Amino acid sequence: MINNCFLLLFCMLAALPAFCGQHVAHPRAFDSVEQETIRQIVDMERQAREASLRRDAEFPLRTLSEDYVAITPLGQVTTKQETISARRSGQLRYEELNVTDMVVRVYGDTAVVTARADVKGHQLGEDFSGPYRYTRVWVRRNGQWQAVSYQATVTQ
Repeated sequence: MINNCFLLLFCMLAALPAFCGQHVAHPRAFDSVEQETIRQIVDMERQAREASLRRDAEFPLRTLSEDYVAITPLGQVTTKQETISARRSGQLRYEELNVTDMVVRVYGDTAVVTARADVKGHQLGEDFSGPYRYTRVWVRRNGQWQAVSYQATVTQ
């Protein structure tokens, strides 16, 4: 079991450059199914980051559940359609998005991601740059991962 932990840790550390500075931490040892799930979720998070930077509206169209709800740092509730509309209209623009301190917790077909994000961006011309912490909940439905919830908080 200890060798599996070291192997997982080594694999994650070796892959870190591919995630542009993301740090992935795990609170306990995992079996091979959980390891694969964690790898898939880390990849979904990487894709989400890249899609945000590119203002790609197709990624949330494919990966957000129909009942998706996001809570902004100001407490506003945002739906899947509002998220897609903001991307398409260009209202929301990320110039930089650096994710670190990522932790992935797996509960069967549900994964909870917590992370830190240092952001530079604008929404409707207003600067929202700064440090954030976020939580995203992924659920596997019909073999595909979908985000069902997201919440971001401004930190210092």
